Amino acid sequence: MKVRFDRETCIGMFQCVAEWDAFEEDEDEGKADLDGAEEVAPGIFEREVPEDAEFDAKFAARSCPVDAIEIYDEDGEQLV
Repeated sequence: MKVRFDRETCIGMFQCVAEWDAFEEDEDEGKADLDGAEEVAPGIFEREVPEDAEFDAKFAARSCPVDAIEIYDEDGEQLV
């Protein structure tokens, strides 16, 4: 499972931070950061989701008010 985070879309509500500890607050920029992620395009970050964090990752994606977080399965199909 993979998470994709669009940092440009993020509005800094930090609901994702409350749901999954892979997200951190960047109060200076008013946006979240995805720990351990690789920038795959300008402002787009991806990382693998550990098996024991799948529920939290999905919940973080669902809690984002601007849909800046997407979850994909191993086949590349979007789950959230």
